[in-house]
Amino acid sequence: MFGYTIFIMLLPLLSFIVLGLAGMKMQHKVAGLIGTCSLGMVTILSYITAFQYFFGLDRVNGVYQTFVPYNFTWLPLGNLHFDLGILLDPISVMMLIVISTVSLMVHIYSFGYMHGEKGFQRYYAFLSLFTMSMLGLVLATNIFQMYMFWELVGVSSYLLIGFYYPLKPAIAASKKAFIVTRFADMFFLVGILTFGYFVDSFSFNFAGDIVMGQGTTPFIEGNLAKAVAAGGFIIPTALVLMFIGGAGKSAMFPLHIWLPDAMEGPTPVSALIHAATMVVAGVFQIARMFPLWIEYAPQAMSIVVWVGVITAFYAAAVACAQSDIKRVLAFSTISQIAFMMVALGVSLPGHHGAILDNHAQLGYMAGMFHLFTHAMFKACLFLGAGCIIHAVHSNEMALMGGLRKYMPITHITFLISCLAIAGIPFFSGFSSKDEIITACMEYSPVVGWIMTGIAAMTAFYMFRLYYGIFWGTENKEAHAHHTPHEAPLTMTIPLIVLTVITVGVGVYTTIAGFAEWGGSFGSFVSAAGTDYTIHFNMQIAATSTVIAILSICLATYIYKGEQQPIADRLYATFPKLHRAAYKRFYQDEIWQYVTHRIIFRLVSTPIAWFDRHVVDGTFNFLAWGANEAGESIRSWQSGDVRQYAVWFITGSVALTLILLCI
Repeated sequence: MFGYTIFIMLLPLLSFIVLGLAGMKMQHKVAGLIGTCSLGMVTILSYITAFQYFFGLDRVNGVYQTFVPYNFTWLPLGNLHFDLGILLDPISVMMLIVISTVSLMVHIYSFGYMHGEKGFQRYYAFLSLFTMSMLGLVLATNIFQMYMFWELVGVSSYLLIGFYYPLKPAIAASKKAFIVTRFADMFFLVGILTFGYFVDSFSFNFAGDIVMGQGTTPFIEGNLAKAVAAGGFIIPTALVLMFIGGAGKSAMFPLHIWLPDAMEGPTPVSALIHAATMVVAGVFQIARMFPLWIEYAPQAMSIVVWVGVITAFYAAAVACAQSDIKRVLAFSTISQIAFMMVALGVSLPGHHGAILDNHAQLGYMAGMFHLFTHAMFKACLFLGAGCIIHAVHSNEMALMGGLRKYMPITHITFLISCLAIAGIPFFSGFSSKDEIITACMEYSPVVGWIMTGIAAMTAFYMFRLYYGIFWGTENKEAHAHHTPHEAPLTMTIPLIVLTVITVGVGVYTTIAGFAEWGGSFGSFVSAAGTDYTIHFNMQIAATSTVIAILSICLATYIYKGEQQPIADRLYATFPKLHRAAYKRFYQDEIWQYVTHRIIFRLVSTPIAWFDRHVVDGTFNFLAWGANEAGESIRSWQSGDVRQYAVWFITGSVALTLILLCI
């Protein structure tokens, strides 16, 4: 039925191979067309898959079936084996839509943004590799396959962030992203190996039967039972270790430091990394392993909750003080990804024998739905930022202001995306954000109100950004030699498409209700297999909407005018706080101190001394001893037959005397 899904993986892989090997011999437009057409076909196949899966199949007892059209053993290792295949369930099919849509928009947008850039063909080859890696990650049938593509995503991000390799900041940013995420991935790998050793499986088949290409394979509880019998801490430990890997990839505090610097890459790459691919990989990992978290490690989910809460608040506070528009959006992404983590973390164990009750389903659904909505409006924001940078040749808000007169399409699409992320009704962020807050309130009023406050901060800093770019005082000196202008159609059409999705989804979910969207995700993890109904909590929705509007009004009052006396007064009153937030609360400096002064000096240096003087010294001594021994008996092997005869006769006489004495 879903046999064609193999081409979703093969087409971007083929595009990468062709562009990687022959791209430099092609014209720019030909290379771009190959990459874009490949992604266009992938997008069509993804939408066909989603339509057929969600609307063309009947649910069994209210639960969507999980299909594995392809799966084969790659490396057999006794009871364990590494498989490669394709798994289709509600969250993987939803991710197909997200990844293919945003990636296609980025491919089209890059025609205009990267026009004339050296390495244009190489850029499209890397985009194809990145997209293929993320598609392989979300379609993985087992956790080891996920890890393989997880690392490919890391390599792809390294290549794209460092695309402008002649520039030292780009090289430093790419190395920083690679090293930090590899450090986190070490924990992910240890968690995978721990899980595989005790469970005897890497499979994702946690929650019932799956429909294979040639029949139905039942889920065997014995493996998990064995792990539980070996110790109740085994599965929670493995899951927490995997979460550290996900926290690194999704830039959770304190492993977030690579993401703001990743802005050194081309702006379309920033949209791809932040909106639909790399940074949501950690959220997807938690969602994929969600039945195990709920059933075997519910207490450990508090780690996910509080890491998410701390990260969301920290990133929102830093975003309020940034002047680089891409860094504002980068910290916004960190905060919004943390919202998704919190939503998954506040999902509680169900009652009456079910894995999930309605509340737990709410948290899970809200987190995954926010992943979908955030991908669309954040991609629009980043691509809009690219249009602005393309027009003024700078990332700094001080060199902008008044751009609404020159860039009407970018202005409208950017404004709509700001309203969406602020959580205003009839925009897509409203439904997902409010359901996250509702789930948080049911988990803990403290967490709920903290997240409400962070949502208010989000509305504030996004409209601070909006007014700083499109209103305020126009910097005529910066525009004297180059009048800003609207971007070409190749750049504005993706903005319009993403805006239409943002508004369309927002209007539908606001009017029709959240339950229809959530049902697809909730039914996947509902062991009871029963339908349920979730409605808006009108009190929470009204409260958060009022708070968001007040935050927007506050940002309007402070930043809309040509003069900003209140902002200047606040800066003068709290200069140290502002500088600390601008410097990201000195997290980079702290990491530099920890790595250089503590790890390198107090840990690495003694280990290096021990390695050089003890380990190397021991083997050097053995080599010296063997060499000296060889030198001492070297004269015994002179090649002189008379000398050998003397030694032979002497030895024979000595042995004869010894035997006679005995």
